[in-house]
Amino acid sequence: MTDDGFFREVNEELRSDKMRAFWKRFGGLLIGAAVALVVGTGVFAFYEYWTEKQASKSGDQFLAALNLVRDGKNDEALKTLDALEKTGYGAYPVLARMRAAGVQAQKGDPAAAVAAFDEVAADASVPQSLRDLAKLRAALLLLDTGSYDDVAKRVESLSSDGNPMRHSAREALGLAAWKAGRGGDAEKLFKQISDDQAAPANIRQFADTMLDMLRSTGAAPAAAAG
Repeated sequence: MTDDGFFREVNEELRSDKMRAFWKRFGGLLIGAAVALVVGTGVFAFYEYWTEKQASKSGDQFLAALNLVRDGKNDEALKTLDALEKTGYGAYPVLARMRAAGVQAQKGDPAAAVAAFDEVAADASVPQSLRDLAKLRAALLLLDTGSYDDVAKRVESLSSDGNPMRHSAREALGLAAWKAGRGGDAEKLFKQISDDQAAPANIRQFADTMLDMLRSTGAAPAAAAG
């Protein structure tokens, strides 16, 4: 045997010894890691399947409730939405609460609807965007049944510059001010909408219409109108 062959066999034996020692020391961990990977993959796959199934089921329930509302079966719709609020998955429980409040308004019970929207708005577990939407929905209902202060209590905080709901909040406040005989306040709010290039075209158009009406009827102070 040549020297090269001898050294090669020695090196291979050393590598073999090192592998045996390594496996003896870490083999259990490697097997455990492999098992954990397989189990983890299985659990993740099952979780994905379960969440998709639950979301699909809740979506079907929500759609069924919407169809009942469309067909004028409000009481049945409220029962379906109540069940979805209690057992639904993901965002569907809070969507059910919001829709149920809307159904209450459709049934001619704005007080119950406002109370329901107020509950959503006060619920810290609900995403802030939906809480703000609930405030706006309550304020719009109160335009007919409440005072300016009732409306302002819910949406004044949403009317600040930069708030994505400022246009609708200012519109609600402007209408409440006009109803309360506060023409100057109404004119200021509608002008804020009219001057805001980011406001949706339909809301700006309505604001311009209200400004023309306020000024032509003298409801807005002459100085403010100029």
